[in-house]
Amino acid sequence: MIHFKKATLADISLMQELVRGEVEKRVILPRTDDEVATTIRSYTLVFDDANLVGYSALHIHSVELAEVRSLVVRESVRGRGVGGALVRELLKEGRALGAKRIFTLTYRKSFFEKLGFCEICKSELPSQKIWADCIKCKRFPNCDETALILDL
Repeated sequence: MIHFKKATLADISLMQELVRGEVEKRVILPRTDDEVATTIRSYTLVFDDANLVGYSALHIHSVELAEVRSLVVRESVRGRGVGGALVRELLKEGRALGAKRIFTLTYRKSFFEKLGFCEICKSELPSQKIWADCIKCKRFPNCDETALILDL
């Protein structure tokens, strides 16, 4: 049985352990413990009993726009609906905060399309996203991720 919890500073080491493989495969951007700490309130963790099996962040970009980012699910539980449940939890949080649209940059386009997201051109993303995050990526400026958005 899965359950959600907002992340705390004490969770950072578990989060870093879980994401390590995805960072090494260059699927997720690396973030230092301090970078995670400064945005800790944006992270939602998902547990199966007492085991951390996934997490993601809802990052606010403006009064109307938010982003689902840093989505990771433990390989052993992929395909069981954990990722979808986590994104739906973030969408619920976005609605409660008053966001009108939520976007993501991903290599898993079909996963997000199943949740109602639609592909958009990356040029529609806020420029602060590109200069704050994308510029750190080894694939910049030749990004091969897909941008998708959902109107709430």
